[in-house]
Amino acid sequence: MRIISYNVNGIRAAFNKGFIEWLTQANPDIICLQETKAMKEQVAIDEIEAAGYPYHYWFSAQKKGYSGVAIFSKHEPKNVVYGTGIDYMDAEGRNIRLDFEDFSVMSLYLPSGTNIARLEHKFQYMDDFYDYISELKKEIPNLIICGDYNICHEAIDIHDPIRNAKVSGFLPQEREWLGKFIDNGFIDTFRHFNKEPHNYSWWSYRANARNNNKGWRIDYAMVSDAMKDRLTRAVILPEAKHSDHCPIVLEFE
Repeated sequence: MRIISYNVNGIRAAFNKGFIEWLTQANPDIICLQETKAMKEQVAIDEIEAAGYPYHYWFSAQKKGYSGVAIFSKHEPKNVVYGTGIDYMDAEGRNIRLDFEDFSVMSLYLPSGTNIARLEHKFQYMDDFYDYISELKKEIPNLIICGDYNICHEAIDIHDPIRNAKVSGFLPQEREWLGKFIDNGFIDTFRHFNKEPHNYSWWSYRANARNNNKGWRIDYAMVSDAMKDRLTRAVILPEAKHSDHCPIVLEFE
């Protein structure tokens, strides 16, 4: 089973950059998308289905052109859950989950902290999401949470940890929360297989950052500890360039 997670920074813009052709070649069983910035009816659904994904589910923000998550699947889920049931989260279209027979997969788009107000919002979201997941994994032991967490966990996950120590995405409180999240029963699958530095999933559009590989690893495929023995591979695909992020891959039995 291969799952890809990808913050596309606008699904319609990604389509114009060859996203569907790439998806056909990458051929995951499931792809989790974040920051779709579109309603389902604004997207070329026929192209998605022609690429082999008859099951596609969308959870858009109330604000048009903002946020939004989606999951495309080759396989029909037994259940689809839109949002978390927490109103202020769901208004921004940040969580969607598909339940299958022996695992569930969520596409998550955690807020960024671009200013003080949004940082406070992010911290509230982080705390409420932590509590939500703590309860959910009692019900669903085989849980996969893919997406843009908007946090670098360790110094190895960011190109300049010293200069970015006071920047949202690498603040001590954010890093501590992500560590607590992992310690609460999750595996950072990329680090499970790869301990090397200079592996990133997002680059600023400024200062030729991507070509110089001055990036941040803020996209994760987290899986519950119960799935540890089923994991076979986790990689980052920086050569895919439809967004300021790149896709990440998780494979398991």
